[in-house]
Amino acid sequence: MHLDREHCVRAVQSKDARFDGWFFTAVLTTRIYCRPSCPVVPPKPENMTFYPSAAACQQAGFRACKRCRPDTSPGSPEWNQRADLVARAMRLIADGVVDRGGVPGLAARLGYSPRQVERQLLAELGAGPLAVARAQRAQTARLLIETTALPMAEIAFAAGFSSIRTFNDTVREVFALAPSELRAGAPKKAASAPGALTLRLPFRAPLNPDNLFGHLAATAVPGVEEWRDGAYRRTLRLPYGHGIVGLTPKPDHIACRLTLSDLRDLPVAISRCRRMLDLDADPVAVDDQLRADPFLAPLVDKAPGRRVPRTVDEAEFAVRAVLGQQVSTAAARTHAARLVTAHGTPVDDPEGGLTHLFPTPEALAQVSPDSLAMPRTRRTTFTTLVGQLADGTLHLGVESDWAEARAKLLALPGFGPWTVDVIAMRALGDPDAFLPTDLGIRRAAQELGLPGTPAALTARAAAWRPWRAYAVQYLWATDSHPINFLPV
Repeated sequence: MHLDREHCVRAVQSKDARFDGWFFTAVLTTRIYCRPSCPVVPPKPENMTFYPSAAACQQAGFRACKRCRPDTSPGSPEWNQRADLVARAMRLIADGVVDRGGVPGLAARLGYSPRQVERQLLAELGAGPLAVARAQRAQTARLLIETTALPMAEIAFAAGFSSIRTFNDTVREVFALAPSELRAGAPKKAASAPGALTLRLPFRAPLNPDNLFGHLAATAVPGVEEWRDGAYRRTLRLPYGHGIVGLTPKPDHIACRLTLSDLRDLPVAISRCRRMLDLDADPVAVDDQLRADPFLAPLVDKAPGRRVPRTVDEAEFAVRAVLGQQVSTAAARTHAARLVTAHGTPVDDPEGGLTHLFPTPEALAQVSPDSLAMPRTRRTTFTTLVGQLADGTLHLGVESDWAEARAKLLALPGFGPWTVDVIAMRALGDPDAFLPTDLGIRRAAQELGLPGTPAALTARAAAWRPWRAYAVQYLWATDSHPINFLPV
């Protein structure tokens, strides 16, 4: 995108917010970088240059615009619609891997050498993994400075900086203000509970919250998730501790209230919540392609901007997908709630009714098969899955190669195409995952006049690629979609 100069100039001149996060505009005369929708008068085209990331702008010596705050724009949709090395690396960096394990830790998770990872990111982003992680640390620091009363020393280490000096130098370089000046200019906020943060999660419009929050609320596991006072709330297992998040849909953002046991988990918690709600998607591109099919066009026009509800924990979702095979939503929630009560980690929730973190694969691997209230074949499926997740034979994460993960899942006993594709769609984030055998999809297709058999529907859906997971959301919306009696 950033290499198409003419397209970028037009987007900046029209202040098109759809391109926020796709690229950044650096102004050669002022040495400031902005998002495309910056409200100030656009610079002359000859004074513009374009970069694919905030990190590349910072590395080239530009500072963030104080007006449009480009560091807070939605993330590029590129990283969640691809499964190549760069996209997987960006998802891991957002998950805090570089802050915890450095570039060697990032490379090890990806299965490449540090040099290969560095070279690939530099070629596509104009910045290496350390620069990208540094930009993320700066954004986290600004958020903590402006929304908490924490001492600057605590903020520095919570944001991932190794020293106070590095923290001060980075904030001054990126924002052209000292940390104390950033805090002085921030709006005054009411005091909140210790460890609680209130922030806004931006997204590209339009966003239809109905299927997104409706699905999460309908499938919520008691004790781990709940719908309370207009917010979806759930517990989070994080690298340094745990957290509780409440997410409330608003017209132009998602209101996010986070309570963390360790503030170092803030960037990871934000990243996982954004991923769960699919907030970095480009709904205009998705809807334009699906609208080209005359059978889908009325669904898109009626409620544009549907997202794919995803997860904050890939292994958790895989376990829940097995628990939900061929049973009702209520039965699946009951099975999961029993496991949570017996094997989850207890947490305190003064603001609601959450009680546990979902059990780890290691804890579930110790469960006696005889205690599982399910058919013998599904017990085998469950125990094999959690066993392989626990010993590392199977790994599901933001860095997973989608094709490789699919192949490994299909090799497990009791895993058919439906289970594999729903995990690919909701856990791995594949935007092209498709469920042609799903009862709700087939029923909706027949009502619309689309082919009703899985093979014929798959052939027709080729025109929807690479957004078939979004087509699933529109098709489900035509039915009550109780998620009952789903295939394996």
